[in-house]
Amino acid sequence: MHVGIVGAGMIGSTVGRLLAEAGHQVRFASRHPEQLTTLVAEVGSNAAAATVSDAVRFCDAILFAVPLRAWPTLAQDVGPDLVGKTVLDTSNPYENRDGVLARTVTDGGGTGVYLSALLPGVGIVRAFNTIYYKTLQSEAHRAGDKVAIPMAGDDAQTLATAAGLVRDAGFEPVFVGPLRDAHRFDVGTSVYNKALTAAELRRALDLPAV
Repeated sequence: MHVGIVGAGMIGSTVGRLLAEAGHQVRFASRHPEQLTTLVAEVGSNAAAATVSDAVRFCDAILFAVPLRAWPTLAQDVGPDLVGKTVLDTSNPYENRDGVLARTVTDGGGTGVYLSALLPGVGIVRAFNTIYYKTLQSEAHRAGDKVAIPMAGDDAQTLATAAGLVRDAGFEPVFVGPLRDAHRFDVGTSVYNKALTAAELRRALDLPAV
């Protein structure tokens, strides 16, 4: 697939690298794509740098690894171009970084509810927001039971696409529920920043066993 990574920091660069290694064509995007030269060279021939708008137009699926406070501007700039694409979001509400927006989002039902209102008609999946980037680096494709990535979304096809990318990156997707349930694995919850297996995650969130 053509996969965009908007925000090439710790999470974005890690997941993008794993997806490029799996054979996907990855476009790393930021406000300053000229600063991504070293990352792209390290990742190899499946990677390129792009502007945010170019990555959104080029890619079938886009992972946004950006601060929550960046979303209002992004929604204005590229929101309409995200319709029909798979959008994976990793942002979390941190008051020390995102200010009053973080409290508004948390009190309003969580990040999933906020994004669904901000981006109507867009197939959003909450994923890759709970695991530390160094854990993603070290535990991808591990032998035995893989680390679980909790996911929430409202569209079955979008969720299926996102789940495939989670598996390609070396993890096990676990569907928690619709976007309104994404708060169950937002920052501050009992499963946040824990490298759990799928069975452990389902027990922790009281989800049906598979």
